[in-house]
Amino acid sequence: MREEVHQDARPVRRRGRTALLIAGAVALGLVAGTCAGYLVQADREPTKLPPLSQPVLAQAKGDGPEPLSAAQDRQVTLDGDLRKLLLKRPGNARKALYTVGSDGWMSLADYAETYNKPKNAFGNLIGEEFRRAAVTNWREGSTFHVEIRLIQYRQEEKLAAYDEADDSYYWAEKQGDTDSWPIPGTGDGMAYVHHKPESEPGYMDVYHAEAHAWRGDIAMEIWAFDTKPIPKKKIMDLAKRQMERL
Repeated sequence: MREEVHQDARPVRRRGRTALLIAGAVALGLVAGTCAGYLVQADREPTKLPPLSQPVLAQAKGDGPEPLSAAQDRQVTLDGDLRKLLLKRPGNARKALYTVGSDGWMSLADYAETYNKPKNAFGNLIGEEFRRAAVTNWREGSTFHVEIRLIQYRQEEKLAAYDEADDSYYWAEKQGDTDSWPIPGTGDGMAYVHHKPESEPGYMDVYHAEAHAWRGDIAMEIWAFDTKPIPKKKIMDLAKRQMERL
C-alpha cells in the first residue's frame, strides 16, 4: 500500500505545485506583455491600411512532407496498447503469488486501492485526469516479486505524470533508512532501496525497493519485494530496461 496524500492532510500541496507556479508565471508574462503592447501602440500614429487588392500568391509545387511513421511518432506508440510497453516477464520467472488488475489493466478503482485511503485517492485521480493504467507482475525464485505499473493521464489541464512521479519521490525519501540513485536517461527518475523491512507478527520480514520516473503523459512505478535485502543492481536494471521501452 502507498501513502495517500491530499491538500487538507498536510500544509504542503500534494501535487501540481511546480506546474501551477510555471502556469502562473506564463500567465503573468502574457498579461504584462499585452499591457505593454497596448501602451506602445497608444503612442503611435495610426498606420495606413494596405490596398485591398493583393497579388496572387503562387502555390508551392511538389508533395508535402511525408507523415511520421508509427515507429517515429512517439504519441502513436503511447496511444496504442499500453500493455505492450510493459517490460516482458523474464524467461525464468513464474506467476506471482498474488493477482493485480485484470488482463494486464488496472481500473481507476484498482489503482485507487493501492493507496491507504482509496476513497480520497479515487477523487484525486479523477481530478488529475487519470486515463488508464497497465500492470504486470511476476515472481523470481520463491520470494522475489516484481510489480510494474504504467499510469497514463490525459494531461489537458496539468502535468499529472510529472506530479505523480514527484509525489512518489517525496514519499520514498520519507521512509528513512533508504538509499537512492538517479535512473540514467530519465531526467529526474529515481530508484530506492529500503533497508528496514516491513514486519508483522506471525509473518516473515519483507524488504522492498521501488523506482519512479515519467515520460510524456506516463508515470512509471516499479515495486520489488523479497524476504531478504534487495540489491541496487536489481531495481536499477528493472528501471532502466522499463524506461527504454517508453
